[in-house]
Amino acid sequence: MSRRYAIASESSAIVYFGTTIDPLISQEVQKAYQALKAKNQEGFYEIIPSYASLMVSYDVMRFDFDTVCEIIENSIHQAEALTLSEPKIITIPVYYGREVGLDLELLAQEKNLSVEEIIALHVKGLYTVYAIGFAPGFAYLGEIDERLATPRLASPRKAVPKGSVSIADRQTAVYPTQSPGGWKVLGRTPTAMFDASYEGLSLLHVGDHVRYESISKEEFLKLGGEL
Repeated sequence: MSRRYAIASESSAIVYFGTTIDPLISQEVQKAYQALKAKNQEGFYEIIPSYASLMVSYDVMRFDFDTVCEIIENSIHQAEALTLSEPKIITIPVYYGREVGLDLELLAQEKNLSVEEIIALHVKGLYTVYAIGFAPGFAYLGEIDERLATPRLASPRKAVPKGSVSIADRQTAVYPTQSPGGWKVLGRTPTAMFDASYEGLSLLHVGDHVRYESISKEEFLKLGGEL
């Protein structure tokens, strides 16, 4: 598999394993990430895996860009012999009620499907965590059924409620905190995505698998959900 290295900033390098969302590419990224973490290279401050890339921030007083790339490449070669462990499967309960599924009816009209069909398509998938994104605990999952693929809202909301389960393009995610956003909201989960007790502060990590489980309003409230 061909790779491309680039300067991400004056103190970080990025290696691209591909250009598409692909489970095989994601596995190569995860192997490289695990190998670099195990190496525990002094002077490497942070290693961040994403869909098809890996970014490393480093001490510019110790390394130049070419040396960092060489260390990464050697680790990638070592990682080729690694066997990834079975992914952890996490079930996230979701209340798909209309008072929390802010875009359910909009999406149903857009797709010429019933709300029930939209929900059924969303819960049937087993999704892979490809990246942890712009906010702590915001995990990008893919890929949703192509029949649900949809663009972001033309005008993003100023405040998307915490726990909102949403989709954009062929991705799905849960907003870990209230924040601005343009993804289309289908429901809400009572499960905290971001917490100080979690490893790395996030419930989900790159490589995990996720299932959504539809629950009733009563179950949502009983589990601590807020409307």
